[in-house]
Amino acid sequence: MGGRIGVFVCHCGHNIASSVDVVALGESLRQHPGVAFAADYKYMCSDPGQQMIRQAIADHQLDGIVVAACSPAMHETTFRRTALSAGMNPFRCESANIREQVSWVHQHDLPAATAKASDVVRSIVEKVRRDEALEPLILPLTRRCVVIGGGIAGMQVALDVAGAGYPVVLVERQATLGGRMAQLSGTFLNLTGASERLQEMTSAVAHHPKIQVLTSSEVTGCSGYVGNFQVNIRTAPPEAEEPTPFSLDAGAIVVATGWDAYDPMRLPEYGGGLLADVISTLDFERMLARGGEVRRPSDGVVPRQVVFVQCAGSRDPEHGVPYCSKVCCMVVAKQAIQYRQLVPEGQAYVFYIDIRSAGKGYEEYVQRAMEDFGALYLRGKVSEVSQDKGKIRVSGSDTLSGLAVDIVADLVVLATPMVPAKGATTLGQTLHISTDANGFFNEAHPKLRPVETLTAGVFLAGTCQGPRDIPETLAQASGAAAKVLQLFSRSEMTQSPTVAAVIEDLCAACATCVGICPYGARAIHPVRHVATVNGALCQSCGACVVACPNKACYVRNWQPSMVLAMLNEVV
Repeated sequence: MGGRIGVFVCHCGHNIASSVDVVALGESLRQHPGVAFAADYKYMCSDPGQQMIRQAIADHQLDGIVVAACSPAMHETTFRRTALSAGMNPFRCESANIREQVSWVHQHDLPAATAKASDVVRSIVEKVRRDEALEPLILPLTRRCVVIGGGIAGMQVALDVAGAGYPVVLVERQATLGGRMAQLSGTFLNLTGASERLQEMTSAVAHHPKIQVLTSSEVTGCSGYVGNFQVNIRTAPPEAEEPTPFSLDAGAIVVATGWDAYDPMRLPEYGGGLLADVISTLDFERMLARGGEVRRPSDGVVPRQVVFVQCAGSRDPEHGVPYCSKVCCMVVAKQAIQYRQLVPEGQAYVFYIDIRSAGKGYEEYVQRAMEDFGALYLRGKVSEVSQDKGKIRVSGSDTLSGLAVDIVADLVVLATPMVPAKGATTLGQTLHISTDANGFFNEAHPKLRPVETLTAGVFLAGTCQGPRDIPETLAQASGAAAKVLQLFSRSEMTQSPTVAAVIEDLCAACATCVGICPYGARAIHPVRHVATVNGALCQSCGACVVACPNKACYVRNWQPSMVLAMLNEVV
């Protein structure tokens, strides 16, 4: 056990010092066995605070330190870097959380908070006394990126990563690139520029020397870990008689599988799937993309009265999906403008619950649809859509006037929600990434890690994570690419060594730990007949420690004897 421990108590401004007597805490800790130095400072994470730590390590020949401050999630990495810069092993540096777990929950009882803080810090001192001086794990790194999805998000990621000089394999299950954007007649705010930009992007991807494009292909399997994935791909080019499977190595994977349209047949109350002249906004996009005249599906007549129904299936957990698709309000405004441009004598009606036009120039664009192109917005829900002598009767209400509304229309356009792309759940299982209740892929943290997944080395871009518009999709795609480039900026990877280990003399090779490990980090050695740990896959969850009947498993620097010693200090 290490015998020269330094303890540094942080005031955290008034966050800790207002509830804990930090001076008395430091003085009491000087008397604890193994503590060679103790001090307090207003902000230990500041440059002067870190310099105090470095100086104390040098002056007092400390072989371990405890920083009593905020949560380890906040600054433990900072303090370990400080310890390393002073020549001390960083894995003998630990954080004692006396802010979130002490001062913030005992703000009005200083004596009790100080006593609890002392217990917490002393327990961590006992841990540091038993910590091993570990060395980081060094892992090889394959600097190639696989991007799954050839829409605008996937292409943006591919161009950003390839532009930095790294090879990219772009896997697209359709025969062409472009994704959903290739099906649009134009985009709101800029009706014509988007198609030109898409053509430029597609051409840039197809001709980039660092990008390998695999159309009519899909990912069928994935093994390995961050920096060293083995990705199985099945490709079926038009000239091939049957799909060709192959595998490749990659260091990072970006998922950009996009979205699918909600099936209007699931909305029979609006005539979806029952009436030929009730279509979705994506169907209407195809009509508008042809240019010239707009003609309704049933008889080819130019529609003079078009009714748009917003939130058709959205924000409706009983009959549709519970979420808002974010873009529908703007798409309807755009289509109303395009319709009036093609049919100047026509009239567009829009039934809406509320208008969500959050974005630069978005609200002004909706107002333009109303004022310059005469779109009549009716606040209320549609109650019935029915056939009426070759026309479509739309019944609803206007909640602003309190009146019932009946419109005899030629065409009804349902603004249906975005839903996850077909096969998203299966792909998630293949890549070991989770989906939310609606089927979209989960990010590691909605605020702090929005483009990462809980599987290291797998990133998200675009609408596979949830509904969003084109600018947000491109911004997130570049964010995912930046994460890939950050990973590829090194020739090799380092990983924390605080992973599971095996006491081989106690291991009976029963394989209980192999089956219980949720990360696939366990295996039985074929020659030595003992359990082994793949440190790159291990996430230190401790499931193997609990499951092992012989107690042959432990997590480095979290051995049971260490935990018991910590408990002895507080009970």
